[in-house]
Amino acid sequence: MPQPFIDEEFLLESPAARHLYHEYAESQPIIDYHCHLPPGEISGDKTFSNLSEIWLGADHYKWRAMRAAGIPEAIITGKDVDPFERFQAWAKTVPQTVRNPLYHWTHFELKRYFDCDLLLNEKTAEEIWALTSERLGDASMSVQSILKKFAVEVVGTTDDPCDSLDDHRSFAQTEHPTLMVPTFRPDKAIAVQDTDAWNRWTDALATAAGISVSDCVSFMDALKARHDFFHEAGCRLSDHGLESVPFAACDERTAAAIFDRLRAGESLSPTEGERWTTYLLQGVGRWNAARGWTMQIHVGAYRSANTRMLARLGADAGYDSQLDEPVVRPLAHFLDSLEQTGELPKTIFYHVNPAYLHPLATLMASFQDGRIPGKMQLGSGWWHLDNMEGMTAQIDALSSLGLLSRFVGMLTDSRSFLSFPRHEYFRRLLCNIIGQDVDAGRIPNDAELLAGLIQGICYRNAANYFGFTRT
Repeated sequence: MPQPFIDEEFLLESPAARHLYHEYAESQPIIDYHCHLPPGEISGDKTFSNLSEIWLGADHYKWRAMRAAGIPEAIITGKDVDPFERFQAWAKTVPQTVRNPLYHWTHFELKRYFDCDLLLNEKTAEEIWALTSERLGDASMSVQSILKKFAVEVVGTTDDPCDSLDDHRSFAQTEHPTLMVPTFRPDKAIAVQDTDAWNRWTDALATAAGISVSDCVSFMDALKARHDFFHEAGCRLSDHGLESVPFAACDERTAAAIFDRLRAGESLSPTEGERWTTYLLQGVGRWNAARGWTMQIHVGAYRSANTRMLARLGADAGYDSQLDEPVVRPLAHFLDSLEQTGELPKTIFYHVNPAYLHPLATLMASFQDGRIPGKMQLGSGWWHLDNMEGMTAQIDALSSLGLLSRFVGMLTDSRSFLSFPRHEYFRRLLCNIIGQDVDAGRIPNDAELLAGLIQGICYRNAANYFGFTRT
């Protein structure tokens, strides 16, 4: 008899898996240590009018699927489209996403947020639209209510060093149980392809830091001042989005000369760009190590491959793919350059290409220090790996070549407040993998061992690793 779709035993294919999930994983709070949720919508307790707004306004995963289903771009991203028409287009697309994670996510979110068991398609679109629109108008579906409903203990936003963090401070003054912390993401400091944009950002950095930036030393002083400012606001992670990992040694004199060229609006050679990136990342890495922060490095996405659509819609519109450039050797040199001076911070490395999971797992193991448990982390399945296959591949690679028991677990990396059930999805998948091993006799059926493993990965490891505290 077929297993019911998204029932209480969803993804739990054995008695041991069901026991592990319901006994040890299900009730754990959520530490969503990396996401792209807008801080202003959290502090302002935003409410949403309809599913089109909350689902389709900025979700490039869904946009990609709609394009593949033949939906016109004007309906997907057009400014003047009726919200229900856009939702109908998504409803038409959903049945075509079977075996894509979007099919699971869509129905998981309908069930967890709206108690709706209907399958979304053209026939049910109107009924689901009416049901969810009514529910979204209720106070129980405001952003802050959602955070409480899903027991989100920590939400880590992604923030530019120039950001005021006013929303974080405002939210911290409330009595809401969720801790919202910023993440220091200085990608614009190394975005040197457009020197005009880089100089505008550098001027903004100087203003935010209250430091006159006239040379490389004062530039780094200003960036460090913002790092300090973020720390005072509760930040404990930096994040760096890179197409590939460069490593080109760069001393102070070379960095100063590169800065002067940038400030003069001159273009850099590829090697100079790599030197500047190396210099900046080393600087932030040292600051992170001194503060006890974690350095997140996201690598391997070839962004905006479709230049015609980039010109039309801008970046982050669903035109990115996996990249296959070598990463291990330059990353090893980068990590070693900080390790040599005792300034290598806790690091989480995410790669969007599954071919690199095993090489990176072995590299992370080469820099564990015997002091901080799980110091070097192979990050959870990211972006194009944020699915059953990708998560399983990451869990298997880490299990084979490192310590799964020290893994800091799942993150949404999402722009949607309807994405928190992805933690449940991951937990169910994790318990199914471990449960299958228990049933096969590959892991002992020892309650203490299994409870520590599952609870650690789902919550406790992250709580101990990041050290988030209220300021």
